[in-house]
Amino acid sequence: MSETPDSAVHAVRTYIEQHRAAFLGDLADWLRIPSVSAQPDRAGDVRRSAEWLAAKLTETGFTTVEVWETDGAPAVFAEWPSGDPDAPTVLVYGHHDVQPAAREDGWHTDPFEPTVVDGRMYARGAADDKGQVFFHTLGVRAHLAATGRTAPAVNLKLIVEGEEESGSPHFRALVETHAGRLAADAVIVSDTGMWSETTPTVCTGMRGVADCEIELYGPDQDIHSGSFGGAVPNPATVAGRIVAALHDEHERVAIPGFYDGVTELTDAERALVAELPFDEDAWLRTAKSHGTLGEAGFSTLERVWARPTAEVNGIGGGYQGPGGKTIVPASARLKLSFRLVAGQDPAKIELGVRDWLTSLVPAGIRHEIVFGAPTRPCLTPLDHPALKAVAGAMSRAFDGAKVRYTREGGSGPAADLQDVLEAPVLFLGISVPSDGWHAPNEKIELDLLMKGVETTAHLWGDLPAALQAAER
Repeated sequence: MSETPDSAVHAVRTYIEQHRAAFLGDLADWLRIPSVSAQPDRAGDVRRSAEWLAAKLTETGFTTVEVWETDGAPAVFAEWPSGDPDAPTVLVYGHHDVQPAAREDGWHTDPFEPTVVDGRMYARGAADDKGQVFFHTLGVRAHLAATGRTAPAVNLKLIVEGEEESGSPHFRALVETHAGRLAADAVIVSDTGMWSETTPTVCTGMRGVADCEIELYGPDQDIHSGSFGGAVPNPATVAGRIVAALHDEHERVAIPGFYDGVTELTDAERALVAELPFDEDAWLRTAKSHGTLGEAGFSTLERVWARPTAEVNGIGGGYQGPGGKTIVPASARLKLSFRLVAGQDPAKIELGVRDWLTSLVPAGIRHEIVFGAPTRPCLTPLDHPALKAVAGAMSRAFDGAKVRYTREGGSGPAADLQDVLEAPVLFLGISVPSDGWHAPNEKIELDLLMKGVETTAHLWGDLPAALQAAER
């Protein structure tokens, strides 16, 4: 079936409108399952969520649907071959677990009883991430209805994990174990959002993260500061000096080699960031902060999205009770985290931090440093044809509106897919900041949710040519 762009938009919207009520009813049923991966007593609910999704994907038309076990919560894999011999393969990522929620946290309604008010559906997981996973089910059916196909124009795969809200501790191992089954020409991550209801955007990257805990040991016990202070090293003082040495006078991270390999923003990328309608005062109110501070020479959005950072997450040591206690404490501790950008290798950052720390610790102080599991950064080049296909599909869903580009300051498991599968990662999300991820009264804007459905309905037809262009 050959259609003009306008007729394709009409066909997609007609199908979506005809099936909207049933789609939202199914989503509400899924949201009623309290799949909180962080709470051990909800493990059965997380499994029930996976099984519910598997059944719904089978009903949607996916020819292969499996629940994959991990050492933690189960994931769901689905596949729907195109049938076209030259069709590219696309893998969609999302997660079916949710954050903890209880009415007493400040919810106006039961967080696991979806409630629709003024075009918004309130429920835990409505935006993060069940709603954004589920729009793919109606999207692929609308794609088929609008094109007359019996199978998607791409070989479509889904991997929906059950532990993202607990840090995805078993996800990389799952991807490595099933790398052959998950192989794809591109990965679509539907666990992000847009700038606002009126400014459609596509995310192009997420920062990585490395974090560590540092223990500093001085005397074998707290000792009298009058008898010994000034003559022996004080671990709390050393902790303060370490913190002070993290940044230079321009707020750049002062660890030697920290910026090696960093992919710098181009002038074109900085211009695109500057196009966004950013209200710094409103942003500060959201941050509950009273002023901005960061690396010199960069705007607030550039600092959050495209620059690496070092943060003190916690510091402690010595007496913390009321009144004075004149001691040299026996120990002190620090918790540090490093947000990383494209071009940085977490393993090299860890080595650099270890060497830097050793150079700062004086004789008489013993130290230990333990790093957590790192998350690598990922970035989609702005000139990648598949990124242009995502933006183009979204523009059609938003009646021809200009689609701008953003990045995410946070981190996620997308980089594991990029590393293991060696495929470009693209982000497609329609959630907006007011949706309140992780907060009381999380919601999804239903009209925007339908825009996500529309975007995917157009995208599967547009991606084959885009991915073929990327290979040339």
